[in-house]
Amino acid sequence: MFAAHAARAPPVRGRLSATLIAVTKRPWWSRLWRRLRPPRRLEITREGRYFVFITVAVGLAAINTGNNLLYLVLGWLLSTIVASGAMSDMSLRGIRVHRRPPPRVFANRPFLMEIAVDNLKRGLSSYSLEVEDVADGTRVDKTCYFLKVPPGRAQRTSYRHTIGRRGLVRFDGVRVASRYPFNLFRKSRYIEDPVELLVYPEVRPLPPPAPRAHALGETASRQIGRRGDFFGLRDYRHGDDRHDIHWKSTARAGRLMVREYEQEAERRATVVVDNALPDDAGAAERDALERAISLAASLANAYIASGYQVRLVTRGAALPFSGGPMHLERILRELALLPAATADVPFAASLPPRTDNVLVVPAGVPRAGAPAGVTHVLEAGA
Repeated sequence: MFAAHAARAPPVRGRLSATLIAVTKRPWWSRLWRRLRPPRRLEITREGRYFVFITVAVGLAAINTGNNLLYLVLGWLLSTIVASGAMSDMSLRGIRVHRRPPPRVFANRPFLMEIAVDNLKRGLSSYSLEVEDVADGTRVDKTCYFLKVPPGRAQRTSYRHTIGRRGLVRFDGVRVASRYPFNLFRKSRYIEDPVELLVYPEVRPLPPPAPRAHALGETASRQIGRRGDFFGLRDYRHGDDRHDIHWKSTARAGRLMVREYEQEAERRATVVVDNALPDDAGAAERDALERAISLAASLANAYIASGYQVRLVTRGAALPFSGGPMHLERILRELALLPAATADVPFAASLPPRTDNVLVVPAGVPRAGAPAGVTHVLEAGA
């Protein structure tokens, strides 16, 4: 009878475990636990290992001998360990870390990433802080050090970093560590601060493009008039001379149209990138495509720096003719996010006459055909 009653009664340990599990799953418990005990990582330093070894040795000697002096020394050693943990924990509490990337970042070019630490505590300073950045799940090899951050104040510093590829790079967060006050332990915590950084392709210096060659009579004839002979009409772009607006065409088209002259048409260039890769492309072919994209970015930079109107054409995307720093930013952004395409994807635009139409192809990749009107072919990655 007693055995049957005991079998029907649930075990006390099981009820206690179920209650604890139910409590820890409550949202308020999670918030309370994060507030009272944020995630920490504790690492013992070389000096700390020596200190712990001495503490254990003194403790064993005190137990074996019963010497009161050894017990006093043991208490001092243990209190030092406790004080080290408490003071380092206070340094890590109440701080906020955020980064400030530069406006433009290029692949394979060093840049400075600014790190700012705000001490939100009212009466306590934070000492000996080490900040390690984390990009794409990997710790950055540079560390920022802050000796002291006063209460209610902020400190800033920068570290030099280089990213070896174009595209979006995600900075997940930062790990803040402190060895304060005795360098016995290295206590750290992880702070979320997700940031996506767009890395432009590598831009290398290139000589200015040579002007197109023309016959002597043709060159002389194109100097007639204010800027040469009339070439055609195009849409108005920011920075165009308002005297060149063709009002009749503007009224018919419903948008601003401007006159274009021969000399302006000559200073145009189209950078064409053949971003087609076979389905079984290996690392060598993909590296060649990256070098081709870098060469295209360098060409666009050289043309725009020489005053050219530049257009970008790839398989699947195209940017119109324009010039200036803002247009170069648009080209670099497009190239930074340019994916590999298949050979059946056509080029997004045809090539106009009387312009420099430069086709950039990756070396070692079978070419699937070039658009009509190409004046130069450059092979990158050879």
